[in-house]
Amino acid sequence: MSSSMLVAGPRLAVALVLLTAVAAAVAAVGRLGHGRQIAVAAARAAVQLAAVSVLITAIVASLGATAAFVVVMCAVAAGTSARRITRGRHGWWAAVPIAAGSLPVVVGLLLAGLLPLRGIAIIPVAGILIGGAMTATSLAGRRALDEVAGRWGEVEAALALGLPPREAFLLVCRPAAAQALIPALDQTRTVGLVTLPGAYVGVLLGGASPVAAGITQLFVLVGLLAVEAVAVVLTVELVARQRLHRR
Repeated sequence: MSSSMLVAGPRLAVALVLLTAVAAAVAAVGRLGHGRQIAVAAARAAVQLAAVSVLITAIVASLGATAAFVVVMCAVAAGTSARRITRGRHGWWAAVPIAAGSLPVVVGLLLAGLLPLRGIAIIPVAGILIGGAMTATSLAGRRALDEVAGRWGEVEAALALGLPPREAFLLVCRPAAAQALIPALDQTRTVGLVTLPGAYVGVLLGGASPVAAGITQLFVLVGLLAVEAVAVVLTVELVARQRLHRR
């Protein structure tokens, strides 16, 4: 059995360029406003994955380098979410839900002996969890702040009635921010029926049994639900306490 899903070569490179061009063109024709960002994101992904592919052997061979790489992942994730949520310098608060949601899970798995103390195991798991926390933080932050801006009159009315600022903000933004969990919920509900996500396919291609692959994927999905729930709650709390705002 082949250990690769795709055949590497010139045809794959052409396919990647064409898919990027199609995505950018459709976004431009549909006036979505992200045509250039799609092209830049694809180019960055290619460069970053090439760099990681070159360095990964050295990184996973050292626990110190592995820990440093996880910190870098958290920092990049926090910076990405911060730019999505706000343009102000206080955007560094986005690091709180990302780190608090993902890192305790990684540490807990290591302490419980469920995750081997090896870079080759730690980096993929940490990457999946940090990525999920980043997505949830970005979505929750944007939805919460959009709701506060659109319903500012209701916030002022709640304040006029004597509600503390935190409660007034939560009243408006919490339901909207909670929708950031919908992608993770839908993916978990439909796994095996609509999609076979990366962890399942990767473990299967690595030679494990379908049962082992299924258990691994279930852990990833449930872990993501926990991580993203924590990230959303903390993001909403930061918005309610006005640590994260648009200015």
